[in-house]
Amino acid sequence: MTKVIFMGTPDFAVPVLNTLIKLTDVVLVVTQPDKEVGRNHELSFSPIKKVALENNIKVFQPVKIKNELDEILNTEVDLIVTCAYGQILPEIILNHPKIASINVHASLLPYLRGGAPIHHAIIDGYEKAGVTIMYMAKGMDDGDIISQDETKILDTDNVGNLHDRLSIMGADLLEKTLPSIIDGTNDRIKQDETLVTFAPTIKREEEHIDFKKNGKDIINLIRGLNPWPKANTIINDLEIKILEASFIPGEVSEPNKLVLEKDKMGVTCADGTIYFERIKPFGKKEMNIKDYLNGLHDDISDWRVK
Repeated sequence: MTKVIFMGTPDFAVPVLNTLIKLTDVVLVVTQPDKEVGRNHELSFSPIKKVALENNIKVFQPVKIKNELDEILNTEVDLIVTCAYGQILPEIILNHPKIASINVHASLLPYLRGGAPIHHAIIDGYEKAGVTIMYMAKGMDDGDIISQDETKILDTDNVGNLHDRLSIMGADLLEKTLPSIIDGTNDRIKQDETLVTFAPTIKREEEHIDFKKNGKDIINLIRGLNPWPKANTIINDLEIKILEASFIPGEVSEPNKLVLEKDKMGVTCADGTIYFERIKPFGKKEMNIKDYLNGLHDDISDWRVK
């Protein structure tokens, strides 16, 4: 049976690992180190580590993989398979397996190379998303393409449900593609460098809504950050995270003005008004906007948006 080292960390990679456990002999799982969480600093380990332990697979958690090579290089394998691992692999690791090192990436390469392709697919207004299985190279997501599968991005999609859909698609595509990789009959297509776009990890400042932009872009940002890390705005000097909203186009005198109507709260933007539907006020649980407004006892007519 084909011996595999799997490298991955978040929930997205779990179906891929489960597929490999079903089809191959996974001899080592490499994932990110455990993290301290909560006030009590309890150690929490990755979803991938949990799957590995449940299946009695050896786990390796290097802080910086480029400085901790021996565990991998001393493990004889046919394939290295990565999926959302979170560290750049040195060439000595990429060249280690007998057959190849391959990656399952959540975009239709060469579009959206980088660490947040699902977020950016929605935020940047793409009409479709997908998964790519590719040979790994020393650059970021720039290896030759082996196979791809795509899905339309629906108006009802947010990053959460698109993430879940692509996660299953990635595992299914790997199951279909793996036999041809093992026997060497697969396709190998070079990426068109003229079409490359990037999907860098979302920065904190990028989560803040700029109401000077048009409504479509704002709605895409809200959808593309829900349920994590969530778009936000500052109203009355308090941060409010916006999970769901609607856009009503129309002429406005100026953007960034609070709009208050019966059971409604919104903010004007470049070409209309964004009405909040589901929010998470600072220090409170998620709620719909009607419940939020009903719970206010102060006059909010003079509140300002930042």
